[in-house]
Amino acid sequence: MVTDRFSHVNTWVFDLDNTLYPPEARLFDQIEVKMSAWVMQALGVPRDEADRLRKLYWHQYGTTLAGLMTEHNVDPGPYLHEVHEIDLGHLQEDPALAAGISALPGRKIVYTNGCRPYAERVVAARGLEGLFDAIYGVEHAKFRPKPDRAAFEAVFATDGLSPDRAAMFEDDARNLTAPHEMGMRTVHVAPTQIHADHIHYHTNDLASFLAPLGRC
Repeated sequence: MVTDRFSHVNTWVFDLDNTLYPPEARLFDQIEVKMSAWVMQALGVPRDEADRLRKLYWHQYGTTLAGLMTEHNVDPGPYLHEVHEIDLGHLQEDPALAAGISALPGRKIVYTNGCRPYAERVVAARGLEGLFDAIYGVEHAKFRPKPDRAAFEAVFATDGLSPDRAAMFEDDARNLTAPHEMGMRTVHVAPTQIHADHIHYHTNDLASFLAPLGRC
């Protein structure tokens, strides 16, 4: 049974974007506009070049920010503040998801490539406030992004969790490679299933997947 495969887990690690809210919310549509505008201003390039660089850096470095820091030595603080100042008014609370997370045995944490203040706003908008023992952003990984294993190691060391007794829930399949290598149970949360050795389970409904695990 699936529940048996999680019976050893005492720490549950959740990504934020498109994991703790559905992709249909399309928050990244707003964030991408903000990122392109920031790149345009900071680098003095037109929008088409800003869009190209944003996508290029995401593929090469894991996040646009990591590329900007590596290639242009930008200060991450102002960037993170600006690109995450978006409207969350259309996000809805999710009582089923809240119940599923609340019932999980052990610690529950959020780990995102965004910043913690943004994550805290999203968590509150989804009705999940108070359910997590800690919320970690890219700043807690010294601005190294997932999927860099060093980023996971930095955050997990800060938290004190044991990867071999933890599970990771994430929408971006590439971000599950390092957790799998570290001994975590991995769950891909996305509309489309991807078959890969580093993914143990897939779900397109996180609340339903979590429901039986609260009784592990």
